[in-house]
Amino acid sequence: MAKFQEHLKSFLARPGTDRFILVLIAINAVTLGLETNAIVMENAGGLLLIIDGFILTVFVFELIARMVADFKGFWRDPWRIFDFLVVSIALIPATGPLAVLRAFRILRVLRLISTVKAMRRVVSGLLAALPGMGSIILLLGLIFYVFAVISTKLFGEAFPDWFGSIGESSYTLFQIMTLESWSMGIVRPVMEEFPYAWALFVPFIIATAFTVLNLFIGVIVDAMQSEHAAEAHAERDAMKHETELILREVRELRQELAEMKRTGYDKA
Repeated sequence: MAKFQEHLKSFLARPGTDRFILVLIAINAVTLGLETNAIVMENAGGLLLIIDGFILTVFVFELIARMVADFKGFWRDPWRIFDFLVVSIALIPATGPLAVLRAFRILRVLRLISTVKAMRRVVSGLLAALPGMGSIILLLGLIFYVFAVISTKLFGEAFPDWFGSIGESSYTLFQIMTLESWSMGIVRPVMEEFPYAWALFVPFIIATAFTVLNLFIGVIVDAMQSEHAAEAHAERDAMKHETELILREVRELRQELAEMKRTGYDKA
């Protein structure tokens, strides 16, 4: 059994295996998109469903093989757990009240994240950035609350649809922060009633869109750089370990050769 597990683990670790799974994920993304088209389903729906079922079967067998090869290691790897959840959702019967779950089959495409190393690095960097983003989110929330209260009190009566309550003001301010139709759509109409309204909205845009959001980007970039540095350090450690093993084997071979020569001289 141990020998079979080693062979299975070696097969799954081959680059060709990863490339095959990657190709299947890409094909699956295309077929799932085509299944949303009524004309395509009418002409080639049966073929698409067969391809979809085949790919799902391959994914299931792949996960089973990885569990057999290294069961404990499988559940220690968060990316393998992610793959397991994505494929499990696709296996839920999509009939009756569960028919809505058919839409979630597209989640299988997210397996690209666990398959492509560059994507894994980006997601790991984003997750590592979450703790540092907490204080920035609190700061952004505080700014939103202050400006929402002020704008509700100043503009609530004249523009109840935009600033009638703190919630509506917050949503309007969010639209302004994204710079989506903020000038002609919101600020200029408000300025027709309140000419100095720009003195509130311009500092808000500077504080949020140009300052706080850039802090988000800075934290994420720093986390990704740290993730890349940690990965590079781990690779250097692995190479160092392999080099030490090779040097040890070379020394052992030298000792064996020296011993063989010494034995040959003794016999002579």
